[in-house]
Amino acid sequence: MALMLKERIAKEAKHMGFAAVRFASADPPRRAGDALDAFLADGRHGDMAWLAANAERRKSPRAIWPDVKSIIMLGLSYAPDRDPLAALAMRSRGAISVYAQGTDYHDVIKSKLKTLAARLQEFAPGDVRIFVDTAPVMEKPIAAKSGLGWQGKHTNLVSRDFGSWLFLGSIFTTAEINPDAPEEDHCGACRRCVDVCPTDAFPAPYQLDARACISYLTIENKGPIPREFRKAMGNRIYGCDDCLAVCPWNKFAQTGHAAKLAARDELRAPHLADLARLDDAAFRKLFAKSPIKRTGRDRFVRNVLIAIGNSGDASLADAAERLLGDPSPLVRGAAIWALAQLDRARAIELADTHRAQEKDSTVLEEWTAL
Repeated sequence: MALMLKERIAKEAKHMGFAAVRFASADPPRRAGDALDAFLADGRHGDMAWLAANAERRKSPRAIWPDVKSIIMLGLSYAPDRDPLAALAMRSRGAISVYAQGTDYHDVIKSKLKTLAARLQEFAPGDVRIFVDTAPVMEKPIAAKSGLGWQGKHTNLVSRDFGSWLFLGSIFTTAEINPDAPEEDHCGACRRCVDVCPTDAFPAPYQLDARACISYLTIENKGPIPREFRKAMGNRIYGCDDCLAVCPWNKFAQTGHAAKLAARDELRAPHLADLARLDDAAFRKLFAKSPIKRTGRDRFVRNVLIAIGNSGDASLADAAERLLGDPSPLVRGAAIWALAQLDRARAIELADTHRAQEKDSTVLEEWTAL
Protein backbone atom coordinates (compact mmCIF):
# COMPACT_ATOMS: atom_id res chain seq x y z
CA MET A 1 0.00 0.00 0.00
CA ALA A 2 2.83 2.40 0.94
CA LEU A 3 4.62 1.70 -2.34
CA MET A 4 1.44 2.27 -4.31
CA LEU A 5 0.94 5.62 -2.56
CA LYS A 6 4.42 6.80 -3.48
CA GLU A 7 3.99 5.65 -7.06
CA ARG A 8 0.69 7.46 -7.34
CA ILE A 9 2.13 10.68 -5.95
CA ALA A 10 5.12 10.41 -8.30
CA LYS A 11 2.82 9.82 -11.26
CA GLU A 12 0.72 12.87 -10.42
CA ALA A 13 3.86 14.98 -9.91
CA LYS A 14 5.35 13.98 -13.25
CA HIS A 15 2.02 14.71 -14.94
CA MET A 16 2.20 18.25 -13.57
CA GLY A 17 5.67 18.79 -14.99
CA PHE A 18 7.90 18.02 -12.03
CA ALA A 19 11.08 16.33 -13.18
CA ALA A 20 11.78 14.50 -9.94
CA VAL A 21 9.99 13.54 -6.73
CA ARG A 22 11.35 11.92 -3.58
CA PHE A 23 10.19 11.45 0.00
CA ALA A 24 11.74 12.29 3.37
CA SER A 25 10.82 11.98 7.02
CA ALA A 26 10.24 15.13 9.04
CA ASP A 27 13.38 14.57 11.12
CA PRO A 28 15.97 17.36 10.92
CA PRO A 29 18.59 16.87 8.18
CA ARG A 30 21.86 15.67 9.69
CA ARG A 31 24.47 18.36 10.40
CA ALA A 32 22.44 21.01 8.53
CA GLY A 33 21.72 22.91 11.74
CA ASP A 34 25.40 23.00 12.72
CA ALA A 35 26.36 24.20 9.25
CA LEU A 36 23.78 26.99 9.46
CA ASP A 37 25.05 28.06 12.88
CA ALA A 38 28.62 28.26 11.58
CA PHE A 39 27.52 30.20 8.48
CA LEU A 40 25.68 32.77 10.60
CA ALA A 41 28.40 32.99 13.26
CA ASP A 42 30.95 33.92 10.58
CA GLY A 43 28.62 36.61 9.23
CA ARG A 44 28.61 35.00 5.80
CA HIS A 45 24.91 35.77 5.36
CA GLY A 46 25.68 39.47 4.92
CA ASP A 47 22.56 41.62 5.03
CA MET A 48 20.19 38.66 4.87
CA ALA A 49 18.95 39.20 8.42
CA TRP A 50 15.95 36.98 7.80
CA LEU A 51 18.28 33.94 7.79
CA ALA A 52 19.39 34.66 11.34
CA ALA A 53 15.92 35.67 12.50
CA ASN A 54 14.46 32.31 11.47
CA ALA A 55 17.51 30.16 12.23
CA GLU A 56 15.89 27.92 14.84
CA ARG A 57 12.81 27.36 12.71
CA ARG A 58 14.99 26.41 9.75
CA LYS A 59 16.79 23.65 11.58
CA SER A 60 13.82 21.30 11.85
CA PRO A 61 10.67 20.85 9.75
CA ARG A 62 8.73 20.27 12.95
CA ALA A 63 9.76 23.69 14.22
CA ILE A 64 7.77 25.09 11.29
CA TRP A 65 4.85 22.69 11.67
CA PRO A 66 4.81 20.30 14.66
CA ASP A 67 2.27 17.94 13.06
CA VAL A 68 4.27 17.16 9.92
CA LYS A 69 5.19 13.49 9.48
CA SER A 70 6.43 13.29 5.91
CA ILE A 71 7.88 15.63 3.29
CA ILE A 72 7.46 15.30 -0.45
CA MET A 73 10.38 16.99 -2.20
CA LEU A 74 9.87 18.00 -5.81
CA GLY A 75 12.25 19.23 -8.47
CA LEU A 76 11.37 21.22 -11.58
CA SER A 77 14.07 21.31 -14.25
CA TYR A 78 15.10 24.63 -15.75
CA ALA A 79 18.06 23.34 -17.74
CA PRO A 80 18.98 25.97 -20.37
CA ASP A 81 18.77 25.20 -24.07
CA ARG A 82 22.05 27.01 -24.80
CA ASP A 83 25.35 27.82 -23.09
CA PRO A 84 24.41 29.98 -20.09
CA LEU A 85 27.89 31.53 -20.00
CA ALA A 86 27.93 32.66 -23.65
CA ALA A 87 26.54 36.09 -22.71
CA LEU A 88 29.66 36.84 -20.65
CA ALA A 89 31.59 37.44 -23.85
CA MET A 90 29.02 39.99 -25.07
CA ARG A 91 30.37 42.83 -22.98
CA SER A 92 27.89 45.47 -24.20
CA ARG A 93 25.00 43.21 -23.18
CA GLY A 94 23.85 42.04 -19.79
CA ALA A 95 24.09 38.49 -18.46
CA ILE A 96 21.00 37.48 -16.50
CA SER A 97 20.95 34.23 -14.55
CA VAL A 98 19.08 31.45 -16.37
CA TYR A 99 16.45 31.08 -13.65
CA ALA A 100 15.42 34.74 -13.98
CA GLN A 101 15.01 34.87 -17.76
CA GLY A 102 11.42 33.61 -17.66
CA THR A 103 8.38 33.69 -15.40
CA ASP A 104 9.02 33.86 -11.66
CA TYR A 105 9.51 30.24 -10.63
CA HIS A 106 7.93 30.89 -7.23
CA ASP A 107 4.59 31.52 -8.91
CA VAL A 108 4.89 28.56 -11.28
CA ILE A 109 5.93 26.06 -8.62
CA LYS A 110 3.45 27.29 -6.03
CA SER A 111 0.58 26.79 -8.45
CA LYS A 112 1.73 23.26 -9.24
CA LEU A 113 2.25 22.44 -5.56
CA LYS A 114 -1.26 23.59 -4.68
CA THR A 115 -2.74 21.36 -7.36
CA LEU A 116 -0.64 18.38 -6.33
CA ALA A 117 -1.43 18.89 -2.64
CA ALA A 118 -5.15 18.89 -3.41
CA ARG A 119 -4.80 15.63 -5.35
CA LEU A 120 -2.73 14.15 -2.53
CA GLN A 121 -5.53 14.72 -0.04
CA GLU A 122 -7.90 12.73 -2.24
CA PHE A 123 -5.95 9.50 -1.83
CA ALA A 124 -3.88 10.18 1.31
CA PRO A 125 -6.13 11.96 3.84
CA GLY A 126 -4.38 14.42 6.10
CA ASP A 127 -3.36 18.03 6.35
CA VAL A 128 -0.84 19.50 3.94
CA ARG A 129 1.25 22.63 3.62
CA ILE A 130 3.28 23.74 0.62
CA PHE A 131 6.58 25.62 0.61
CA VAL A 132 8.78 27.27 -2.00
CA ASP A 133 12.08 28.90 -1.03
CA THR A 134 10.53 32.02 0.51
CA ALA A 135 9.67 29.98 3.63
CA PRO A 136 12.20 29.05 6.36
CA VAL A 137 12.69 25.51 5.03
CA MET A 138 16.15 24.03 4.49
CA GLU A 139 15.16 22.74 1.09
CA LYS A 140 18.58 21.64 -0.15
CA PRO A 141 19.49 19.52 2.90
CA ILE A 142 16.01 17.98 2.92
CA ALA A 143 16.24 17.32 -0.82
CA ALA A 144 19.57 15.56 -0.29
CA LYS A 145 18.08 13.56 2.56
CA SER A 146 15.19 12.52 0.31
CA GLY A 147 17.52 11.28 -2.44
CA LEU A 148 16.69 14.04 -4.91
CA GLY A 149 20.38 14.88 -5.18
CA TRP A 150 23.29 16.00 -3.03
CA GLN A 151 24.68 19.39 -2.07
CA GLY A 152 27.70 19.96 -4.26
CA LYS A 153 30.83 21.91 -3.47
CA HIS A 154 28.99 25.04 -4.66
CA THR A 155 26.41 24.31 -1.90
CA ASN A 156 23.61 23.94 -4.47
CA LEU A 157 21.76 20.72 -5.13
CA VAL A 158 23.22 18.43 -7.80
CA SER A 159 21.24 15.63 -9.39
CA ARG A 160 22.62 12.71 -11.38
CA ASP A 161 19.71 13.16 -13.78
CA PHE A 162 19.31 16.93 -13.93
CA GLY A 163 22.68 18.38 -12.98
CA SER A 164 22.56 21.68 -11.10
CA TRP A 165 19.36 22.88 -12.79
CA LEU A 166 16.52 22.05 -10.40
CA PHE A 167 14.03 24.37 -8.76
CA LEU A 168 12.86 22.90 -5.45
CA GLY A 169 9.49 22.84 -3.78
CA SER A 170 8.04 20.77 -0.96
CA ILE A 171 4.78 19.48 0.42
CA PHE A 172 4.60 18.84 4.16
CA THR A 173 1.94 16.32 5.11
CA THR A 174 0.56 14.61 8.20
CA ALA A 175 0.31 11.40 6.17
CA GLU A 176 2.83 8.65 6.88
CA ILE A 177 4.94 8.00 3.77
CA ASN A 178 7.99 5.77 3.75
CA PRO A 179 11.11 7.90 3.17
CA ASP A 180 13.57 7.30 0.35
CA ALA A 181 17.28 6.76 0.92
CA PRO A 182 19.59 9.79 0.85
CA GLU A 183 21.74 10.40 -2.22
CA GLU A 184 25.50 9.97 -1.93
CA ASP A 185 27.92 12.77 -2.78
CA HIS A 186 29.24 12.19 -6.30
CA CYS A 187 31.46 15.27 -6.63
CA GLY A 188 34.64 13.27 -6.09
CA ALA A 189 37.84 15.27 -6.66
CA CYS A 190 36.12 17.73 -9.01
CA ARG A 191 36.23 21.37 -7.93
CA ARG A 192 35.27 23.17 -11.13
CA CYS A 193 32.46 25.08 -9.41
CA VAL A 194 34.80 26.34 -6.70
CA ASP A 195 37.59 27.34 -9.08
CA VAL A 196 35.38 29.14 -11.61
CA CYS A 197 33.89 31.60 -9.11
CA PRO A 198 34.84 35.13 -10.28
CA THR A 199 34.91 36.53 -6.74
CA ASP A 200 36.30 33.54 -4.79
CA ALA A 201 33.09 33.28 -2.81
CA PHE A 202 33.89 29.72 -1.63
CA PRO A 203 36.28 29.79 1.35
CA ALA A 204 36.42 26.02 1.00
CA PRO A 205 34.46 23.36 -0.89
CA TYR A 206 30.89 23.08 0.47
CA GLN A 207 31.16 26.54 2.06
CA LEU A 208 29.81 29.82 0.67
CA ASP A 209 30.46 33.36 1.81
CA ALA A 210 27.39 35.11 0.43
CA ARG A 211 29.01 38.51 0.91
CA ALA A 212 31.34 37.76 -2.00
CA CYS A 213 28.78 35.97 -4.19
CA ILE A 214 27.67 37.85 -7.30
CA SER A 215 24.14 36.52 -6.88
CA TYR A 216 24.01 38.09 -3.43
CA LEU A 217 25.72 41.30 -4.55
CA THR A 218 23.35 41.88 -7.47
CA ILE A 219 20.11 40.76 -5.80
CA GLU A 220 20.19 40.88 -1.99
CA ASN A 221 22.73 43.65 -1.43
CA LYS A 222 20.92 46.95 -0.97
CA GLY A 223 23.92 49.26 -1.01
CA PRO A 224 26.68 50.09 -3.48
CA ILE A 225 28.58 47.18 -4.97
CA PRO A 226 31.83 46.91 -2.96
CA ARG A 227 34.75 48.14 -5.04
CA GLU A 228 36.74 44.94 -4.70
CA PHE A 229 34.05 42.99 -6.58
CA ARG A 230 33.09 45.42 -9.35
CA LYS A 231 35.59 44.30 -11.97
CA ALA A 232 34.95 40.64 -11.25
CA MET A 233 31.23 41.12 -11.89
CA GLY A 234 31.86 41.69 -15.58
CA ASN A 235 28.49 42.07 -17.28
CA ARG A 236 26.54 39.94 -14.79
CA ILE A 237 23.57 42.16 -13.98
CA TYR A 238 21.35 39.70 -12.11
CA GLY A 239 22.69 36.59 -10.47
CA CYS A 240 25.57 34.40 -11.58
CA ASP A 241 25.47 30.97 -13.23
CA ASP A 242 29.19 30.20 -13.38
CA CYS A 243 29.36 27.62 -10.59
CA LEU A 244 26.19 25.91 -11.78
CA ALA A 245 27.07 25.93 -15.47
CA VAL A 246 30.45 24.19 -15.15
CA CYS A 247 29.11 21.21 -13.18
CA PRO A 248 29.94 17.99 -15.12
CA TRP A 249 26.64 16.43 -14.08
CA ASN A 250 24.83 18.95 -16.29
CA LYS A 251 25.53 16.70 -19.27
CA PHE A 252 22.66 14.52 -18.08
CA ALA A 253 20.22 17.42 -17.75
CA GLN A 254 17.51 17.52 -20.38
CA THR A 255 16.23 20.79 -21.77
CA GLY A 256 12.61 21.42 -22.68
CA HIS A 257 11.39 22.52 -19.27
CA ALA A 258 7.92 23.89 -18.64
CA ALA A 259 6.88 26.49 -21.20
CA LYS A 260 6.13 29.02 -18.45
CA LEU A 261 9.76 28.84 -17.34
CA ALA A 262 11.22 29.21 -20.82
CA ALA A 263 13.57 32.15 -21.28
CA ARG A 264 12.14 35.30 -22.84
CA ASP A 265 14.23 36.29 -25.84
CA GLU A 266 14.52 39.90 -24.69
CA LEU A 267 16.10 38.74 -21.41
CA ARG A 268 18.70 36.35 -22.80
CA ALA A 269 21.35 39.06 -23.34
CA PRO A 270 19.71 42.51 -23.36
CA HIS A 271 21.60 45.62 -24.48
CA LEU A 272 23.05 47.56 -21.56
CA ALA A 273 22.19 50.87 -23.24
CA ASP A 274 18.51 49.92 -23.30
CA LEU A 275 18.51 48.81 -19.68
CA ALA A 276 20.21 52.00 -18.53
CA ARG A 277 17.23 54.00 -19.82
CA LEU A 278 14.71 52.22 -17.60
CA ASP A 279 12.71 54.37 -15.24
CA ASP A 280 10.56 52.73 -12.59
CA ALA A 281 7.50 52.33 -14.82
CA ALA A 282 9.49 50.86 -17.71
CA PHE A 283 11.34 48.56 -15.33
CA ARG A 284 8.09 47.22 -13.91
CA LYS A 285 6.66 46.68 -17.36
CA LEU A 286 9.72 44.85 -18.70
CA PHE A 287 10.03 42.60 -15.67
CA ALA A 288 6.37 41.93 -14.96
CA LYS A 289 6.00 38.33 -13.69
CA SER A 290 9.81 38.10 -13.42
CA PRO A 291 11.75 37.54 -10.18
CA ILE A 292 13.89 40.54 -11.18
CA LYS A 293 10.98 42.84 -10.41
CA ARG A 294 11.41 42.24 -6.67
CA THR A 295 14.91 43.72 -6.75
CA GLY A 296 13.58 47.10 -7.85
CA ARG A 297 14.67 49.50 -10.55
CA ASP A 298 17.43 51.27 -8.58
CA ARG A 299 19.37 48.16 -7.59
CA PHE A 300 18.98 46.72 -11.07
CA VAL A 301 20.23 49.86 -12.83
CA ARG A 302 23.11 49.94 -10.32
CA ASN A 303 24.08 46.50 -11.62
CA VAL A 304 23.68 47.63 -15.23
CA LEU A 305 26.05 50.54 -14.61
CA ILE A 306 28.72 48.26 -13.17
CA ALA A 307 28.43 46.19 -16.34
CA ILE A 308 28.67 49.36 -18.44
CA GLY A 309 31.87 50.27 -16.61
CA ASN A 310 33.26 46.82 -17.39
CA SER A 311 32.14 46.82 -21.03
CA GLY A 312 35.09 48.63 -22.56
CA ASP A 313 32.52 50.17 -24.92
CA ALA A 314 33.14 53.92 -25.06
CA SER A 315 29.76 54.47 -26.73
CA LEU A 316 28.12 53.59 -23.40
CA ALA A 317 29.77 56.51 -21.60
CA ASP A 318 26.83 58.74 -22.52
CA ALA A 319 24.44 56.33 -20.79
CA ALA A 320 26.52 56.54 -17.63
CA GLU A 321 26.73 60.34 -17.78
CA ARG A 322 22.95 60.68 -18.14
CA LEU A 323 22.51 58.88 -14.84
CA LEU A 324 24.84 61.11 -12.85
CA GLY A 325 21.76 63.13 -11.92
CA ASP A 326 19.44 60.20 -11.25
CA PRO A 327 17.10 60.61 -8.23
CA SER A 328 18.59 57.46 -6.66
CA PRO A 329 21.95 57.83 -4.84
CA LEU A 330 22.57 54.15 -5.55
CA VAL A 331 22.34 54.83 -9.28
CA ARG A 332 24.31 58.08 -9.16
CA GLY A 333 27.20 56.43 -7.35
CA ALA A 334 27.38 53.54 -9.81
CA ALA A 335 27.17 56.00 -12.73
CA ILE A 336 30.27 57.84 -11.49
CA TRP A 337 32.26 54.61 -11.38
CA ALA A 338 30.99 53.48 -14.78
CA LEU A 339 31.84 56.78 -16.46
CA ALA A 340 35.29 56.83 -14.89
CA GLN A 341 36.03 53.38 -16.29
CA LEU A 342 35.09 54.43 -19.82
CA ASP A 343 36.15 58.08 -19.88
CA ARG A 344 38.07 59.11 -16.78
CA ALA A 345 38.88 62.56 -18.16
CA ARG A 346 35.21 63.33 -18.67
CA ALA A 347 34.36 62.13 -15.17
CA ILE A 348 37.03 64.36 -13.64
CA GLU A 349 35.81 67.30 -15.71
CA LEU A 350 32.27 66.85 -14.36
CA ALA A 351 33.30 66.14 -10.77
CA ASP A 352 33.35 69.66 -9.33
CA THR A 353 29.91 70.60 -10.62
CA HIS A 354 28.22 67.42 -9.40
CA ARG A 355 30.12 67.29 -6.11
CA ALA A 356 28.93 70.79 -5.23
CA GLN A 357 25.31 69.68 -5.63
CA GLU A 358 25.64 66.28 -3.97
CA LYS A 359 24.42 65.63 -0.42
CA ASP A 360 24.62 61.84 -0.21
CA SER A 361 27.80 60.62 1.50
CA THR A 362 28.12 57.41 -0.51
CA VAL A 363 27.92 59.33 -3.79
CA LEU A 364 30.46 61.86 -2.55
CA GLU A 365 32.79 58.96 -1.78
CA GLU A 366 32.58 57.89 -5.42
CA TRP A 367 33.55 61.37 -6.62
CA THR A 368 36.42 61.48 -4.13
CA ALA A 369 37.68 58.10 -5.31
CA LEU A 370 38.24 59.34 -8.89
